[in-house]
Amino acid sequence: MQPLPQQFVVNMRHQLGDSSAEALFEALESSSPISVRLNPYKWHAEEYGTAVPWGEWGRYLDTRPQFTTEIPFVAGAYYVQEAGSQFIAHILKTEGIYGGKIIDMCAAPGGKTTLYSALVGDRGLVLANEYVRNRANVLADNVRKWGLGNVVVTNNDPQHIAAFEQWADVVAVDAPCSGEGMFRKDEVARSEWTAQSVDMCAARQVDILRQAWKSLKAGGLLIYSTCTFNTTEDEGILEQMTSEWGEEIEPSTEIAVSDDWGVECIKVGDFQGFRFFPHRVKSEGFFVAVARKRADVGGRSVTPKPRKKIMADAPREAIKELSRWVVDSETLRFAQVADSYYAYPAEYFETIRSLANNLTVIYSGVEMGQIFKGKLKPEWSLSQSVWYNRDVVPSVELEREVALDYLRKKDVSAGIFVEGINLVSSDGYALGFVKRVGNRVNNGYPNSLKINNL
Repeated sequence: MQPLPQQFVVNMRHQLGDSSAEALFEALESSSPISVRLNPYKWHAEEYGTAVPWGEWGRYLDTRPQFTTEIPFVAGAYYVQEAGSQFIAHILKTEGIYGGKIIDMCAAPGGKTTLYSALVGDRGLVLANEYVRNRANVLADNVRKWGLGNVVVTNNDPQHIAAFEQWADVVAVDAPCSGEGMFRKDEVARSEWTAQSVDMCAARQVDILRQAWKSLKAGGLLIYSTCTFNTTEDEGILEQMTSEWGEEIEPSTEIAVSDDWGVECIKVGDFQGFRFFPHRVKSEGFFVAVARKRADVGGRSVTPKPRKKIMADAPREAIKELSRWVVDSETLRFAQVADSYYAYPAEYFETIRSLANNLTVIYSGVEMGQIFKGKLKPEWSLSQSVWYNRDVVPSVELEREVALDYLRKKDVSAGIFVEGINLVSSDGYALGFVKRVGNRVNNGYPNSLKINNL
């Protein structure tokens, strides 16, 4: 690992004092802690790791497993996420956000998106936007695997999202930043850091926040976060937003923080801020702040006029077939997008349609598959959904090594499957589908996700 950038060292000595700065530098040369966040809709093991104190679903692990061969990870039963980032769940649980609408403005690769998905639950909706297309594709894969069906993944400039004025109960901006909080585990972050990059990031952060504010409802919460320590991108941004928004901001509910967590608490105007230093907290570096848009701010919710028509209502005969494959089908709506069918929460169906008609949607709801001669050919994403009805086709439980062969798309014996479509599972977690045709097994696991290691 190359040395810490010299100007960063100077900045931290000035910000923290010599003694605390030295403790930080030492921590940044140590091994990173390992933490995950469980999917409460999928996880079914009783014990796993040690609890993250501010995260109901967070767990520290003593050793780093090879995650790509861990069945619960592959099946979306947990997500690998820094413990500090999970503090956002503590903020939102204090406020209560179940059933609400959240915009995750800078969403890839999906750690916070999947967190928001679990928090809003089966009555809420998450709009997860990522400007960079290849990162948006990774985000979509993680959303499919998470399996809750309450996320719309988009690939748009933030100003396109801002056209949905006063739309969301929460708008979260996990802003692109200089990445100082990643110096312990990411050599690229060290090599690319410059004082100029800090200023460039700050300018970008302000631009994104200005767009985010437009989409936030009166009375809604703004959450701003970075993985950097410097005050230019943290307190400095909050000061600028306080200056610009003035009377439109008020404090959120007071967020309780235990002294033994080691979290630094900050106040900037009406913003509550929280900073995680690796020499004080078992986490990588992280900063998050929260404030509320005043309930009496003027304006109204605006949905742009549709620019295109993407989702067609599923015909009656298709609905009958699709309904067999899901539980609680009466709570869902089905639509056709191109040549595939999707399921959506009925409560938010028209909202999702309006998003699809105006934004570049990469993925939404749950892709169920195509219908041929009245029968569904299921997509892998359906197997990952919490809506999937496990009684519709035979389910075959595989031993771990055989399951890994399936995930590597190696040959698996046809004799363990019945003729036709089978669900593949291991440790009780659904992994995907196969179709047995005589002595041949067609593996339905996505090529883009297959395990390549031996």
